[in-house]
Amino acid sequence: MADAATRRRKAYRHGHRSEWLAAVALMAKGFRILERRYRTRLGEIDLIARRGDLVLIVEVKARRSLVEAMEAIARQSERRIEAAADIWLSRQPDYGRFSVRFDMVAVLPWRWPVHVENVFYGR
Repeated sequence: MADAATRRRKAYRHGHRSEWLAAVALMAKGFRILERRYRTRLGEIDLIARRGDLVLIVEVKARRSLVEAMEAIARQSERRIEAAADIWLSRQPDYGRFSVRFDMVAVLPWRWPVHVENVFYGR
């Protein structure tokens, strides 16, 4: 049995790989990745992407199925993501022009990442 540190390292690498795949999928749709793992004292955003005036706040979930990935975003997670998004947006000089959307990219085994729009709605 692997020790806890080995499991954490493996999970960390898996998370990085999943976020990289999600970023590639969004770039293929014409989005520019502005931030990866944007951290604030209130929460973290996996990816922030932009195409024109549309800004995506993206949660990346690596699960066995799309249903599992969607169920993995709890209301508490939504609040933390919203709080971090508020901080990021407040630091953008042209934030008033942005249309903001909260999306998810599900990274599933042996499939191209699935981009789910409006996985939840911000305040």
